[in-house]
Amino acid sequence: MNIHTTPLEGLYCLEASPFSDKRGAFARIFCQDELKQMGLSMSIAQMNISLTYKKGALRGMHYQVPPYAEIKIVRCLQGSCYDVAIDLRKDSPTFLQYHAEILSAENGKALYIPKGFAHGFQTLEDNTQLLYAHSELYAPHAEAALHYNDPRINIDWQLPITECSDRDENHPFIQNNFMGITL
Repeated sequence: MNIHTTPLEGLYCLEASPFSDKRGAFARIFCQDELKQMGLSMSIAQMNISLTYKKGALRGMHYQVPPYAEIKIVRCLQGSCYDVAIDLRKDSPTFLQYHAEILSAENGKALYIPKGFAHGFQTLEDNTQLLYAHSELYAPHAEAALHYNDPRINIDWQLPITECSDRDENHPFIQNNFMGITL
């Protein structure tokens, strides 16, 4: 597994290094020791899979507030997506900045998303499936989100948005008094 930094401190791109032979391929997609070597740690409390049927569909921008803030590792198992993480950490030098990666079954990339980030994605192909590893259990009372088209963030979505849930469509825009998340 190769671990690459991004412009946002604490957000990493993880890249599988598959071993291939005539039978197929094998790749490690999670290794606590390799994360520890980068100063990262994560124990997995929950894993989820999402399947999104249509190209251009959008899910996001979700996060959990402390004390239920979570680390996520997001990997694409089928299809491809434009995966976005927004830094919401109070006093971070990259506060309200985002970073995006194209995750696909072919490129083997994943995002390691630290506590204090919102996350969402747009599918670039029909029938895109993502695997999520979470450091914390889902806590509905601690769930929060912001609008995917918030002008303060100005995410450059790759395609016209074909589908979005009513819930995601109605998340609030960031208010001027939003000071960020204290971890």
